[in-house]
Amino acid sequence: MFSALANSAPLKVAFIYVHPAGESGYSYTHDQARKYVEDVFGDKIEVTVVDSVPDGADVERVLMQLARAGHKLIFPTSFGYMNAVQKVARRYPKVIFEHASGYKQARNVGTYFDRIYEGRYLSGVIAGHMSKSKQAGYVAAYPIPEVIRGINAFTLGMRSVIPDATVNVVWVNSWYDPGKEREAADSLIQQGADVLAQHTNSPASIQAAEAAGVYAVGYHSDMSRFGKNAHLTAPMHLWNDFYVKRINQVLDGSWKPESVWAGFSENMTTLAPLNPAIPPKVVAHIESLKEKIKAGAFHPFTGPVLDQQGETRVPAGTVMNDDALSKMDFYVEGVQGKLPR
Repeated sequence: MFSALANSAPLKVAFIYVHPAGESGYSYTHDQARKYVEDVFGDKIEVTVVDSVPDGADVERVLMQLARAGHKLIFPTSFGYMNAVQKVARRYPKVIFEHASGYKQARNVGTYFDRIYEGRYLSGVIAGHMSKSKQAGYVAAYPIPEVIRGINAFTLGMRSVIPDATVNVVWVNSWYDPGKEREAADSLIQQGADVLAQHTNSPASIQAAEAAGVYAVGYHSDMSRFGKNAHLTAPMHLWNDFYVKRINQVLDGSWKPESVWAGFSENMTTLAPLNPAIPPKVVAHIESLKEKIKAGAFHPFTGPVLDQQGETRVPAGTVMNDDALSKMDFYVEGVQGKLPR
């Protein structure tokens, strides 16, 4: 645990985003939570935001500057920041780092993310009910376990409704590149996808779907304003409660490094409002599944789960454990194409 801070000065807190907060997407969700904690804590904290810091060499410099400037709690929010966080944390042992989506911890480094795959699965179920072509397209950023897990959860959800549904994936090798995302989305639609999903940050896929008259599932935040007809829903992050809890722990001296991975049951994951075009019976089914997930009565990766080669990865009657989930490196049955290595 870290010693309680002096009450005479505000706690200096910093947030680092991989791209601009904008009006939707991943950084937007963190920035909305940042605004929330500023309202909650008032003059007890002093907040700095640094955005548009791409994964790479510049991350270490930004982290060093913030640590030297007296920030005692830093939230680096991109997976690609991980090694820089570890390096700077060793140089500044009295600074606390909370790294979003990373898995490396240290005495002064905690990690956190939400079980967004829960929402991914439910969005796949919706896609299964709304698709006529039995084909979905998925615009993806990088082939890391977090992204692969989302693709697989969506596919399992879709195939729970349409057993022979297929999901085509296009990798854009960027978290945020509206041009590449739009090109990928258009290509998937041309290949026959009538529902799109994404693990990227811009609303380009939603806009492509709206223009083409097909459906789409957003990500990170509610993206319905970019395609009111196309947008079915979106798996969304809820960081508010987590940020309040961790800031309080730093303020009262009770903070210690943890690996937090929470979902529907802890109010860290949710779904955006459902499109009115979704039939009431489907809405009721989604609500029922959500409650079962919250209660621990259902898990999206419940066996049997087969990979593309037909090999059993999760036997019937069992659930994939967190270690296997965190290291996922295969496509489930139904995903088309070869996983990049």
